[in-house]
Amino acid sequence: MAQKVINKLRDFPSIEELLQSPKLTSLIASIPRPMSALIVKQVVAELKTNFKTNKKSVTQQEIINHIKERIFVFKRKEISKVINATGVVVHTNLGRAPLSDSLFEAIKKTVVGYGNVEFDLEKGKRGQRGEACEKYLSLLSGAESATVVNNCAAALFITLNSLAPRKNVVISRSELVQIGGGFRIPDILKKSGAKLSEVGSTNITTLTDYENNLDDKTGLILKVHQSNFVQRGFIKQVSLKQLVALGAKNNLPVVNDLGSGVFVSTKDILGCAEPTVQQSVRDGASLTTFSGDKMLGGGQAGLIVGKEKYIKKIKKNPLFRTMRVDKIVFSILEKLLEYYLNDQWQNEIKLWSILSVPEAELYKRGKKILKNLGHPEGISIQATKAYVGGGALPEADIPSIGILFSQQYHADRLLKAFRELTIPIIGRIDNDCFILDLKAIDEYDLPYVIKSIKQTI
Repeated sequence: MAQKVINKLRDFPSIEELLQSPKLTSLIASIPRPMSALIVKQVVAELKTNFKTNKKSVTQQEIINHIKERIFVFKRKEISKVINATGVVVHTNLGRAPLSDSLFEAIKKTVVGYGNVEFDLEKGKRGQRGEACEKYLSLLSGAESATVVNNCAAALFITLNSLAPRKNVVISRSELVQIGGGFRIPDILKKSGAKLSEVGSTNITTLTDYENNLDDKTGLILKVHQSNFVQRGFIKQVSLKQLVALGAKNNLPVVNDLGSGVFVSTKDILGCAEPTVQQSVRDGASLTTFSGDKMLGGGQAGLIVGKEKYIKKIKKNPLFRTMRVDKIVFSILEKLLEYYLNDQWQNEIKLWSILSVPEAELYKRGKKILKNLGHPEGISIQATKAYVGGGALPEADIPSIGILFSQQYHADRLLKAFRELTIPIIGRIDNDCFILDLKAIDEYDLPYVIKSIKQTI
């Protein structure tokens, strides 16, 4: 049957006609109808504009194809499952720390329906939000008190705004770092109402540099962990212990922003030591701030632990309410902290179970994949290096295994093809070869990976 050709503006089908087209039924139903209608209107308007300009006819099937493509692209904007084959375990663009099915099963009863998120069951009246979570945080970190806001940037912001409004915050120039998404520590500091007081140089900062910049306008001393980069060579930094002693001498709080934050020793598992939250507390930091969705292994949150008098001051800040978290975040954090307190973290927290899988096991999985593929030419097992990600341990090269597709498969084509699967598989390109790194791929996803490779190559 010949396709209907549109030679005049009045020949364009109506929006309703297109919305009811049998050729679009399934796609139209895949997103809310008002959104489908909007997309159809936009496509038709664009095609009419092109028609007026170019005077080139268009078929009704071409209109439908444009609509299909636009709806498909929009549908993929919704958050959906992807398989992380990049080799970066805490991948910011892929949701940072992965959460386990068992954790969600454990918290289901507290996040579905009603819960005592802010109700004291003992007294039968309004209670404190997140009380158990804060107690767990204090116990685990060794701090006097703790609280939670919606991310680490917010934790640092509310801390500075509460303790040093219109006051100078003394910080080493080597610690004026930029975190993900282009956010810079100096910008957050200035927006908080505090004033930046830089000391030292890019590579050398001494205790004297801090001492010479303290006066009655100083609100606090800030130390920021260089979590996403490393300085080498002719460098010198002042330790947290030294800053705490200086702060005590001058009656000033010392805040330590760890960025990622971790509760366990990373030396044995990852080969590099990341400073722990507990060590920051033991070294005397007045407050320590860190993230919930990086090396902690949970959902997005900003955690603050430290001296009770400063935590109280933060919670009295009117801005604190704008940053508070809900029952879902508290439920995740409570269960996560229970795993740490019960020494179950390595098995029950998905991030650590992934990081703990040995290279030998990954090699076995790689061999299984090649066997199922029939050992095709140009596809091999490759020793690779994975990374923690999330701005933590930039020098921790984690031994991993990847499925390498040689140049004959055209890496750019494979990168796109795997990304367009029903469940996208996100790999990487290295030396013009496409690699599916196995480090962060769940074992139960391997059958799907094998099937996807077969249909893609």
